Amino acid sequence: MSGHPDPRTPLARFGGRLATGLRDVTSDPAALDSAGHWAVAYDFEGRLTCARFDEVRPAPAPPSGAGWRGPEAGSWHSSLDRAAYTAGVRRIREHIAAGEVYQANLCRVLSAPLPEPDRSDVDALTGLLAHGNPAPYAGTIRLPGHGVEIATASPELYLRRTGRTVSSGPIKGTGRTEDDLLDKDHAENVMIVDLVRNDLGRVCETGSVTVPDLCAVEKHPGLVHLVSTVEGTLREGAGWPELLAATFPPGSVTGAPKSSALRIIEALETAPRGPYCGAVGWVDADRGEAELAVGIRTFWIDRTDPDAPVLRFGTGAGITWGSDPEREWAETELKAARLVAIASGSEPGGESGSGSDPTRA
Repeated sequence: MSGHPDPRTPLARFGGRLATGLRDVTSDPAALDSAGHWAVAYDFEGRLTCARFDEVRPAPAPPSGAGWRGPEAGSWHSSLDRAAYTAGVRRIREHIAAGEVYQANLCRVLSAPLPEPDRSDVDALTGLLAHGNPAPYAGTIRLPGHGVEIATASPELYLRRTGRTVSSGPIKGTGRTEDDLLDKDHAENVMIVDLVRNDLGRVCETGSVTVPDLCAVEKHPGLVHLVSTVEGTLREGAGWPELLAATFPPGSVTGAPKSSALRIIEALETAPRGPYCGAVGWVDADRGEAELAVGIRTFWIDRTDPDAPVLRFGTGAGITWGSDPEREWAETELKAARLVAIASGSEPGGESGSGSDPTRA
C-alpha cells in the first residue's frame, strides 16, 4: 500500500509500526490470548473492541496534517462549563469530608463539529499530534465500520505485558513546570499507586507486586507529570480477561477507593467518556507482548449522526481534599489547550492557555 491510505481503510498505528489487512473484530478479551497482532480500544463505559490485523510493518508517522481538516478554533463546547466543573470539585470535597472517597477524577468532554467530514482522517490527526505534541504511547486505531476512530497522544501506560510480567505507569500530578507541583500532587500519586498495587495484586503472584519508581518527574510538551511504575508477575491461569477485569478502568482516571469514585463520577459527569480514560493500544499474542495506554490526550470521531460528525476530546483532574476548584479547572485547561489548538489547525508552538480559549463551554 503506497502513499497515504484511504481514510476509510481499517488500520492501527503504534510504536513505529503500521497494522493493515483487518482479519476479524471481537469484543471477547480471551481472543487476546490466542494468536496474531491486535489493536485494542476499550471505552471507559466498558465497550471493548479487539481488531486483529494480518500485516504489521515498520512505518513512520503519517505526513503531518495530510488529510486532516479540524474544527474551527471557536467551535469547541465543554460538557461541563467552568461553574459546573468547580461545583463538582466542591461536591467531591464534601464526599471526601464524609469519608466516602479519598480522591476522584473529575472529567469533561470537549466537542466540536467537523466542517469537512471527508477530510477527517484520524491517522492524519495522529501525524499532526506527532509533530506538535510527541508522546510515548501515540497512535491510531481506525475502524470506521465498527465505530472506532481514535487518535491518541497518550503519555500514560495503562498495562505493559512481557510474558508473565505486567506493569503499569500511573500519572498523578500535573504542572507547567516542576516548581508548580504541590504536596497534594505527590499525595495523589501515592494514593493511586496503592490502588494500582491492589488491582495488580488481584491477578499477580503473591508478593510479586513492586514499585520500582515512585513519583518520578516526566517532562512533556508544555507540562510536567509525576509518574510511578508498578509491576508484578501474572499468576498461572490468569490471562487477558482476568487482567482487564482486575484493573479496568485505570485507577489514575477513576480514584480511590475505585468503586466509590466511580459512583461519584457517574453522578457528576454529564457526558460519557468513551475512549477517553479507557485503554488504547496493541497486543502481540504470538510474542506475549502488549502495550496499552490510558486513553488520555485522546481524540475520537463520533459519527452517530452521519450528517454531522463530531470530534471529541476529554480532559480532567484528580480531586483530593487539598484541591482548589479554580486550580483544578486550570489544570484541565492546561491539559487540553495545546492539543485542541493542534487539532484545530492553530500554531502548535503557541503559548497554551493564552488568548481566546477554545475549551470553555
